[in-house]
Amino acid sequence: MKVIETERLILRWLTPDDAAFILELLNDPSWIRFIGDRGVRTLEDARNYIVTGPMEMYSRLGFGLYMTELKDAVRTPIGICGLIKRDTLEDVDLGFAFLSRFQTKGYGFEAASSTLVYGREQLGLKRIVAITSEDNDGSSRLLEKVGMKFEEMIVLAHDPEELKLFGVDFK
Repeated sequence: MKVIETERLILRWLTPDDAAFILELLNDPSWIRFIGDRGVRTLEDARNYIVTGPMEMYSRLGFGLYMTELKDAVRTPIGICGLIKRDTLEDVDLGFAFLSRFQTKGYGFEAASSTLVYGREQLGLKRIVAITSEDNDGSSRLLEKVGMKFEEMIVLAHDPEELKLFGVDFK
């Protein structure tokens, strides 16, 4: 199901058919460095990740992480972007990750900014946050570029790493 369309991108629900792409994304060096190794090594692992993560969240909350594709002839998958409700954060948070070869081309900004608009206008959210590793300067710059402000360093339950918390409040 298509959720968001921008000038160059389509953001849609993930399905088990996206397993090959998710397998590649979750094993991309930048994913492992900044998000962490999720132990997804096979197509079956990737299908399970989609079903128990994004698809479960769609059915429970009506939103989640979305496949982000180029609006080209073959709808090339380039990453994921969307909204997540974690048990460990009070607010809904913006999440995104793109294959290394599609980073620094403006796709992250386009997807993240349209996702914030969607969250505010379609879902009626009053606040959205985002977290990133302390050393993930690219994501920090992107979050600031889409209008989010650094608020504080936090530690989530079951994870010793200090993370940067960004937030934006909508009027």
